[in-house]
Amino acid sequence: MKGVILAGGKGTRLYPLTAVTNKHLAPVGCIPMIEYPLYTLTSLGIKDISVVTGGEHFADIARYLAELHPGINFSYHPQAEAGGIAQALGLVKPFVGKEKLAVILGDNIFKDNFCTEAEKFENSETGSMFFLKRVSNPERFGVAETEGDKIINIDEKPKNPKTDLAVTGLYFYDSSVFDKISILKPSGRGEYEITDANNSYIQERNVGFKIVDGFWSDAGTVESKETCDTFVRVSGLEREILLSLSSNEKVAASLRDSFGKKYSDIFKE
Repeated sequence: MKGVILAGGKGTRLYPLTAVTNKHLAPVGCIPMIEYPLYTLTSLGIKDISVVTGGEHFADIARYLAELHPGINFSYHPQAEAGGIAQALGLVKPFVGKEKLAVILGDNIFKDNFCTEAEKFENSETGSMFFLKRVSNPERFGVAETEGDKIINIDEKPKNPKTDLAVTGLYFYDSSVFDKISILKPSGRGEYEITDANNSYIQERNVGFKIVDGFWSDAGTVESKETCDTFVRVSGLEREILLSLSSNEKVAASLRDSFGKKYSDIFKE
């Protein structure tokens, strides 16, 4: 299975942190935001990852990832304009080919590990799998209706949500997702909505789902970023990712200079 991180957008809701850099390089805790979705993918054993991003700071992400993650095979796809998640995903079709893929939004932070779900998905004929989370403000998200063990509909940012099940920013797809994206029409807000592609899978009865037990949030606003800042420190997720980075001695040496006192047990000589 290949991995895709969708890291587009100008990050205007995090200004001024994003005034001179890509939003996904803004810190959550003490490490860049993109480290968290990247960790979700690499925890699945994925080593081939495509990053879709745009804007004048496109090269910053490439330089950062090459420096910190020399063992991962990255490719990059520029998104010239903000045309929605589905449009951004469509750019990676040549990279994915006929393989299955795990897609994650670049500002999404999860605590759970999804190895079991990834293995099950790869060894099945299921075309897609979505990860749902019960939330107190479902109107901000795509909202899923379920019936037993099936999703029967997803409604994008409804004014009157029928459930509290938000569709998170992690998706598993087979390669037919690109055929579904290719026939989408822009929504009322002028974007190609991933919800429309997801509903195509639902209509085909070719979808599974998992309700996320642990923490999930985006870090795309000042308020949600503050929530994530607290969580990654208290939960130990920040530490867990730093520990994974220290496996490369060159990277570990630099991290030791920055975090030696705080995490002396990780970055000891």
